[in-house]
Amino acid sequence: MAHLLVVESWVGSMSRLLPRALAEAGHHFTFLTRDLHHYLRPAPEGTAHPLLTARNVVTAPTNDVEALLPQVERLHGALGFDGVITSCDYYLPTSARIAALLGLPGPSPESMENACRKDATRRVLAAAGVPGPRFAVCADGAEAAVAARDIGYPLVVKPVDLCAGMFVRRVDGAEQLAAACEALAGFPRNARGQRRAPHILLEEFLDGPEVSVETVTRRGVAHVVGVTDKSIGGAPAFVETGHMFPAALTPDDLAAATRTAVDAGAALGLDDVVAHTEIKLTADGPRVVEVNPRPAGNRITELVRHVTGIDLAAACVDVALGREPDLRRRDTGLRSAAIGFLVPGTAGTLASVEGADGVRGADGVLEVQVAEAGRTVEAADSNNAYLGHIMAGDAAGLGARARVETLLADVRPLLVRS
Repeated sequence: MAHLLVVESWVGSMSRLLPRALAEAGHHFTFLTRDLHHYLRPAPEGTAHPLLTARNVVTAPTNDVEALLPQVERLHGALGFDGVITSCDYYLPTSARIAALLGLPGPSPESMENACRKDATRRVLAAAGVPGPRFAVCADGAEAAVAARDIGYPLVVKPVDLCAGMFVRRVDGAEQLAAACEALAGFPRNARGQRRAPHILLEEFLDGPEVSVETVTRRGVAHVVGVTDKSIGGAPAFVETGHMFPAALTPDDLAAATRTAVDAGAALGLDDVVAHTEIKLTADGPRVVEVNPRPAGNRITELVRHVTGIDLAAACVDVALGREPDLRRRDTGLRSAAIGFLVPGTAGTLASVEGADGVRGADGVLEVQVAEAGRTVEAADSNNAYLGHIMAGDAAGLGARARVETLLADVRPLLVRS
C-alpha cells in the first residue's frame, strides 16, 4: 500500500477514474486543493465526490507554487508521500515540482512546463525536427495580424495555456483573426483562477484526419498502447464529437503516427508519464497537434480499457510511484469501442433528452449518460459543453463508431429558448 499526494484534479471522468484506480490497487491518498467547493458542485445530491474519499483533504495555495512548496514539504514530513499525481493540466508542472522537491518519482519539471505550454512545445519540437505546422507566437492582435500574412490563411488561433479546445478557432481572414484575438484577450484567468499568459499562438491549418496516440513512458522507454481516432465539429471551433479505439488506420499511417508521437515525447524529455499525443495525418505526413502529458480525457481511457484491458489511470498511478505499469493486453471480447457526444448547436435551457432510455439496453451499449433537465445550455464552442454521451463496443471488428452514430441519431436534446 502506498500513500499518494493528489494535487487538484479535473472534475470530469478522470476525477472518478483516478480514485478508483487508487482504491483497486490498495493505495490511499491525500487530496490537496485550494477550493474544495470546486469538487462539491459536480457531485450528485446526497453523494460524495470520489476525490473526497481521501484519507486527508488539505486546503493549500495550489496556484502559488512558491508558497505551496514549503507547506507540502512539511506535509511530507508529517504524512509521508510515496508519489505525487494530478489529472489536471493546470497542475501538472506543479506536481512535477513537488515530486522533484521531495525526491519522488516523476517527469522533470522542465519537461512538464514545456509540454503544458503550447508555445514552448512548438519551439522544442521544431528545434528537434519533429514535424508540426508552421507557427508564430504573438504578444497581441497587432503582432498576430502581421504573422498571419506570413503563415497565410486559413490558420488556427490558440491560447498557449488553456485546455479542452477553449478559444481554439479556425480563421480565414483578418476580421476573424481580430475577433478571435479579442475574445482570447477577454479571458485573463482560467477556470482555476490562474492568470493566463497573454500570448497568442498562430498555426498553419492542417488538413486531414486527427488521431491520438496513447503512450506510457517508463525509464526512458515509450510503450505505445494504441491509437484513437477523433471526429471534430463545431466549426470554426474544434469540438471533439466522438472517438473510436483502435483507430481504423492503414499499417503505414499507424506506424507514422506512433513514431511521430514517440519522437515528440522524447524531444520534450517526457519520462515516467502517461501521455496523449494528438496527430494530424496530412497529405505531407503526420504533424503534431499537441502533446498532453497525462491520460486522455473524454473517456478515451475507458475505450482503451474495454478493448485491451489496460487501465491507463492505474498506469498513471504506477509510474507516479516509480513502478512498472501493467500493460499486458487481455481478451475483453471487444475489438473496438467508441464514444459519441451530445453536442448542443443552440442555446437555451435543457428540458429533456428524448430517446436516452431507449438506447440504454441496446446491443453493444457500454455507457449512456445525459445531462439533467434545467441545465443552461450554450452552443458548443469547446469540449466543456457536452450534454451527455453514448459508448458502445463491437465484438466483431471496427464497427463501434458506426454503432454509436446510429444510436446517437435516436437521441435528441430538447431545449427551451431562453
